[in-house]
Amino acid sequence: MAGTRKARLDALPSASGGVSRLLTARLRAAGIAPKQLLSKAGLTMAQIEDRKARVTVQSQIKFLELASHALDDDLLGFHLARDCELRELGLVYYVLASSEVYADALHKAVRYGRIVNEGVSLRVREGSETVVGFEYVDVERRGDRQHIEFWLTIIVRLGRQLTNRRLVPDHVKVIHHSRKMPAEFRSFLGCAIEFDAGVDEVAFPGAVSQMPVVGADMYLNELLTRYCDEALTHRRDERTAALRREVENAIAPLLPHGKASAPEIARRLGLSHRTLARRLADEGLSFSQIMHELKLDLATRYLHEGLSVSRIAWLLGYHEVSAFTHAFKRWTGKSPKQLRLHEDKGAIGRERRKRNVRRTRT
Repeated sequence: MAGTRKARLDALPSASGGVSRLLTARLRAAGIAPKQLLSKAGLTMAQIEDRKARVTVQSQIKFLELASHALDDDLLGFHLARDCELRELGLVYYVLASSEVYADALHKAVRYGRIVNEGVSLRVREGSETVVGFEYVDVERRGDRQHIEFWLTIIVRLGRQLTNRRLVPDHVKVIHHSRKMPAEFRSFLGCAIEFDAGVDEVAFPGAVSQMPVVGADMYLNELLTRYCDEALTHRRDERTAALRREVENAIAPLLPHGKASAPEIARRLGLSHRTLARRLADEGLSFSQIMHELKLDLATRYLHEGLSVSRIAWLLGYHEVSAFTHAFKRWTGKSPKQLRLHEDKGAIGRERRKRNVRRTRT
């Protein structure tokens, strides 16, 4: 049960946990014990104390909202982003800071931002304006305000720090509902926020994209980009394995009853059929591929365990033994009985070789 729950959590979009650690420090500085709020958000102190541990994006968003109420700070996301050390973004920050021009840094942020936060997808549009937009990936956007204001503030700060200019956005638009624009937020941005806009984005004048980055270092950037590519591959492999494991765990018990359809598996995982298909496609997978490979793996394992062919056929959801036999031969080029006979002969041969070795030694 615990393994299934972990697989489910691993398959959710995760973040490096930097925002949660900043929040924990802010709460402690205000004399508020963070443990209870962390628990309500689905987080633990162990995750906060282990800088290598990742947290689910949804939990981090909830923690931000809970902490905003506990601290009575309606601008908590903005305050955290305004006051934090940008180098806390880790490797990704240094890749951006060593890029040649601001546009290069932005495109690298689009590519490598998932290392920091898989739930927020950046997009960049260049033209008369340089627009940086945010989209949530497999995360609810409905009630969130603090999290998105944190990230739009980070984008503005990064632009200013990388170019050493006080870049002022042409406009800032957000999806969440309107409220009175706080003076300190407007002063920081240099423009008003357009609420209820239908998009989350920050737009700068088009010329900003070609501004040089003050810390540009081509050789360092190439080196760090390789590290980021490795980190991205590692994250993708982890997510792919976790998502695949979760789907397989849902399929296996339904196979004997013939109910392991894609819509049913999606329903049991709390997803729509379309969302499951998209998430699998994002990881280079498909439901039919997982089903096919799982059946082959289970069939081979059951044959090794000595189960009868008729029993295996039932466990894999085949109403007729002949249907299973034809499928197995299509997968492996051999019938189940041929494979079992081949393996039995191999086992006999191995045992004979072992006996001959023992006789030679004696």
